[in-house]
Amino acid sequence: MRSEEGEEGMNPIEELERLRKEAEECCKCRLCKTRKNVVFGEGDPQTNLMFVGEAPGEQEDIQGRPFVGRAGQLLTKFLNLYGVSRNKVYITNVVKCRPPGNRNPAPDEIEACYPFLEKQIELISPKVILCLGAFAARTVLNLPEKTPISKIRGKEFKVEFGGSEITVIPTFHPAYLLRNRRGEPEFQRDLERALKIAGFLK
Repeated sequence: MRSEEGEEGMNPIEELERLRKEAEECCKCRLCKTRKNVVFGEGDPQTNLMFVGEAPGEQEDIQGRPFVGRAGQLLTKFLNLYGVSRNKVYITNVVKCRPPGNRNPAPDEIEACYPFLEKQIELISPKVILCLGAFAARTVLNLPEKTPISKIRGKEFKVEFGGSEITVIPTFHPAYLLRNRRGEPEFQRDLERALKIAGFLK
């Protein structure tokens, strides 16, 4: 377990809870008018492995929890294959409110929500982030808008957040795997590599 005290003596767990409350009151973009719940994120705030997805779907919006629909169940299944519980990692999305009709988040919505994600990453300070899908990868890695996941999937990037260097690995979104099971072996390889970097596997 890592130290709970940050560089300036702050408690990252308390800071994360303060950030959650701030997000729950946020109305910086149009999504606050249609959401049922803010889906901030959940899991171990001291973990070495963080998952970043795109945006909440219908079930996530109803329950206020990330990755609880069919795609989330598939992600949980893959974690369980390696004996890793969801509560031992941290799971969040780029955008914390559901875009209506599950459309893609608009650039201004991503821009409005990004400071929350950036602060989450800084406070949790994981060793590795597994970006689920192109939107998450492009946002975390600051890549051009049209960068396809096929060009960057499985590659390791080093990115600095809050003074810490973090390994970022883009992979397929579990929702894609529900439509295209042929991508599962590659997803599993990426997940396994992330679990090894994070110390869950030898």
